[in-house]
Amino acid sequence: MKRPSILYVTDLAYPARGRRYGDEDVALTARLREEFDLALCHPLDALSLMDGFDAVVVRNSGPVVNYLTAYEEFRAEAGRRGTRVYNPLTGRGDTAGKQYLLDLTAEGLPVIPTVDRADAPLPDAAQYVVKPKDGADSIGLVFATREELPAAAVPGSLIQPRIDFRYEVSFYYVDRDFQYALYAPDPDRRWELRPYPATAEDLAFADRFVDWNGLPYGIQRVDACRTPEGGLLLVELEDLNPYLSLDLVDPATRERFAAATAASIRRMLAG
Repeated sequence: MKRPSILYVTDLAYPARGRRYGDEDVALTARLREEFDLALCHPLDALSLMDGFDAVVVRNSGPVVNYLTAYEEFRAEAGRRGTRVYNPLTGRGDTAGKQYLLDLTAEGLPVIPTVDRADAPLPDAAQYVVKPKDGADSIGLVFATREELPAAAVPGSLIQPRIDFRYEVSFYYVDRDFQYALYAPDPDRRWELRPYPATAEDLAFADRFVDWNGLPYGIQRVDACRTPEGGLLLVELEDLNPYLSLDLVDPATRERFAAATAASIRRMLAG
């Protein structure tokens, strides 16, 4: 029987701070090749190549703000042609930009309070974070005092109080199944991660956002911060191309994740 063919989209040379996109995708594709016919391509080539494959898997493709026009063309054409894309382009998190942070704030969910106007109500803070709605990877991020906000918050910006947190923690999912968690004990070293023993309460927090997103399949990373009071607040809901830090988990966890991803792709193809 003919094996399904996958176009795997990645930017192997993207200079990610503290991460090695190329290493992670070379290792994961080596495992996926056991079950699929697979070819790698740069995100700028995905549109011209995708018709020759059964599905497109978007992985470590870098911040789309760096190739926004090409990304929007890919989205539009994939929708028009009925191309199977993994993750699906219906995601409500980073796949659709940062609007979800405003939506979740309005819904009263446990997220860092987020507004898009300098005159909107925000908790008092010594500093505020201002970042582009379509940004990623800290591109365009600046800090400002309340007095500086009117000048710093240009149209298309998000504004959040700068949170004094104990640490950041990420929960990794395939479909709606939790796989593993990693955390950064030092807030100043975001990508120096260690395995994190997630509690039932932690997973109830993360599950809430995975359920809110409603993806039928795909890989998601729920990023959160632990406040001084002990609670968790959502930082980001990564459903576009979340880096997985697979080199930091044990071999059994890594294999379980790869097997779950392969099974998820097969379910997509069968749907």
